Amino acid sequence: MDGRLPGNDQRKEKRAHHAPIAEAMRAYAEDGALAFHTPGHKQGLGAHALLRKLVTPEGLREEVSLMEELDDLHEPTMCIREAQELAAELYGADQAYFMINGTTGAIHAMLMGSLCPGDTVFVPRNAHRSVIGGLILSGARPVFIQPEIDERLGIAMGLTAAAVKAAIDAHPEARALVLVHPTYYGVTFDLSVLAKLVHAHGMLLLVDEAHGPHLRFSGELPPQALDCGADIVAQSTHKMLGSMTQTSMLLAKGPRVHFERLREAASLLQSTSPNQLLLASLDIARLQMAEDGERLVGRAVRLARQLRAGINEIDGLWSFGPEYVRHPGASGLDETKVTVTVTGLGLTGVEAEAILRHTYKIQCELSDARNVLFIISYADTERETSYLLHALQELAAHHHSRDREGRFDVPPLPPLPGAGCSPRLAFFARKEPVSFATAAGRVAAEQVMFYPPGIPILCPGDRIDEASLHYIRYMQELGLKVVGPQDASLQHLQVLAEDSTHVQDEEKRYGYE
Repeated sequence: MDGRLPGNDQRKEKRAHHAPIAEAMRAYAEDGALAFHTPGHKQGLGAHALLRKLVTPEGLREEVSLMEELDDLHEPTMCIREAQELAAELYGADQAYFMINGTTGAIHAMLMGSLCPGDTVFVPRNAHRSVIGGLILSGARPVFIQPEIDERLGIAMGLTAAAVKAAIDAHPEARALVLVHPTYYGVTFDLSVLAKLVHAHGMLLLVDEAHGPHLRFSGELPPQALDCGADIVAQSTHKMLGSMTQTSMLLAKGPRVHFERLREAASLLQSTSPNQLLLASLDIARLQMAEDGERLVGRAVRLARQLRAGINEIDGLWSFGPEYVRHPGASGLDETKVTVTVTGLGLTGVEAEAILRHTYKIQCELSDARNVLFIISYADTERETSYLLHALQELAAHHHSRDREGRFDVPPLPPLPGAGCSPRLAFFARKEPVSFATAAGRVAAEQVMFYPPGIPILCPGDRIDEASLHYIRYMQELGLKVVGPQDASLQHLQVLAEDSTHVQDEEKRYGYE
């Protein structure tokens, strides 16, 4: 071999190294056609000065859609189709669908494109709120499974094969298993084992891989879900790679997927006037990874390792690494997620986040009762990670809390609540407010969560228990942001009205007690 690629591979390599959507947009803008079409700013002609500065004149000239040569997201035949094909090739998928309403929309399409009303689906309790939204839209009936809980960190890990097997034995009619892989904190688990298990029982494996679009580009990181046997995967390209916020990809592979129905679901849930800048950013993010992904993601891994090692030399701080996640429900770690436990300083994660933001101009990704989480992406360099390490050293040196006693008697994550009805039935049922203190025993009609990470503590349809109420109140008092309930102060909760007789009939129909 002379080191050159064979003919077909050379053509594929050349094809992969261009951005068809971005190129089509530029060609249209340069063609000079006078615009008597949307959008109203007419390629920037009428744009306010603030908008021109924000988007740039060139961006506004190209901010058009639905022209013949710019293709149609809902029926792609040209540049969008080619861009999606290139993304599928890059990720090893059979099909890729560009999503312009976030991974929330991708997850909704994943569930609507693979489930039917009344279908049973296994859902881990640490699923994002978007999964609950997808259940409401699809009408699928969730059977929640409790993930393993790490008591030292106070966070949920993954599901064990034993827990999934028990769920299958109890509900052999189930159509699919939904998983979160990796978790928000970067923890992975034995996905290939779970894939074989559910496939052996004729079920689909649907994965929320919002935080894993970069895994494909480094052998130092856990494998991506598609390579472990997942059937459909929703990825947040904007979270970890270089596309614009609100852009994601839905990837599908294998004989179990109904590709046309999945396309129809994605089309149903997306705008008929998609923003071409968002689509182009997905195309360009894919191009960037095709050109230089291994080097860029590899650099992020090395920087994260160096940062973690430096953090673990600071008295009072601890950042767990891959060696820590070798127990049931955890088998690996995306090392670019750097979780720092700050309880050794006598601080809560919420307090540490506020100090870092306002004293050192460092903004973390999230904080919880015990931890702050930092994302090291392909964009970071040693300059950024060195500054972060220095800020953490200063935090430890100057911000110990003297009032430590009793501050970290954090209640454990509550057990699975009982099921009162399906999320869909709870969404459409008649509701009424009750005081938070007296809500136990009622059926929740709204979600209650803390954001980020956006994992519901109560879901519509849950039978509210005292453990959940206690946990919610504790987290609220720590200062975490409450999201979901109509009354964000949590003086009241929305519950199903007691005379919702049609819901009671549906409860019996679907076997709820």
